[in-house]
Amino acid sequence: MPIYEYRCEECGTVFEKFVRSVSTEFKVVCPTCGSERCHKNITLFGTTGGKEASSASASSCAPSG
Repeated sequence: MPIYEYRCEECGTVFEKFVRSVSTEFKVVCPTCGSERCHKNITLFGTTGGKEASSASASSCAPSG
């Protein structure tokens, strides 16, 4: 069950919409102004780029001292 991020073209509000099924059609309405002129944002989620990136990320989270 994905959560999509949208941006309202009328007022600029960025909001999330929980979708029960990817195949289900649904109406997206801005929670701020009620506009239906909303577009899905392309969002990234937390991943690492490989062994170097994951070791760098892990070391930056380690306690220092």
